[in-house]
Amino acid sequence: MRHKTDTALVPIAVLMVAMVCFQVGAAMAKGLFPIVGAAGTAALRLALAAIMLLAVWRPWRMRPKPREMRVIAIYGLAMGFMNFCFYLSLRSIPLGIAVALEFAGPLALAMAASRRAVDFAWILLAALGLLALLPLGLSSQPLDPVGVGCALTAGLCWALYIFFGRKAGAAHGGGTTALGMVIGAIVVAPIGAAQAGAQLFSPAILPTALAVAVVSSALPYSLEMLAMPKLPTRTVGVLMSLDPALAALSGLCFLGEHLSWIQWAAIASIMAASAGSAATSRDAAPKLLPD
Repeated sequence: MRHKTDTALVPIAVLMVAMVCFQVGAAMAKGLFPIVGAAGTAALRLALAAIMLLAVWRPWRMRPKPREMRVIAIYGLAMGFMNFCFYLSLRSIPLGIAVALEFAGPLALAMAASRRAVDFAWILLAALGLLALLPLGLSSQPLDPVGVGCALTAGLCWALYIFFGRKAGAAHGGGTTALGMVIGAIVVAPIGAAQAGAQLFSPAILPTALAVAVVSSALPYSLEMLAMPKLPTRTVGVLMSLDPALAALSGLCFLGEHLSWIQWAAIASIMAASAGSAATSRDAAPKLLPD
């Protein structure tokens, strides 16, 4: 029994490192906003991460069927717009709140087909948390409606990313991720270039952009691939429920973003709903990390 526990500790630690990387990367990315804007930052991250993943997974060796390519294309579009909308949300709302709002997407997907009484409890808990974060005047620090809308749209894209990612990744694994990243980059890069102009190609921002691509995409994806096959689905889901808290702490430590007690309570409510949903889930497929 102890051997099994010790064996599980390693993939748990690896997945936790991947989650921390993602939130630290998001904080680093926000530092690029004054130079290239949110769209430009999303374009840089997707393009550089696509190059890295292409080198690692070499998807040109795949032989996907036309139906599989359609699924991969939707997966890539969801990935690209998830990045784009998430970064747009970070222009005006704190990182922790953006991630908490984004969780509405996968939570809705997980609960969509459920009719059990316990799942309605998780829905209520998540709804209370979301209600406290919406710009309805409940908080002493009302949030920007546009930022909230962008975070919720990123959550919708995350749900699509999970749904189609499961289908697309079943046959081709990491190659699917690389192709999806390329598709996302192709769609978002022109938008970022139009916003940032020549600044997008400035050598001065390349080190930070590379660091964002590695810490936010290439490294956590690789760590996720190592950890997830070795962990039960419920364990993965419960661990990933820590994401909003990690994001809030990252925003506090690196960006100086202070949240009110109502906002902390709302984040805790969404985390509890996510963890509870994962712990009582009958679904055998794990969530995918947000991109």
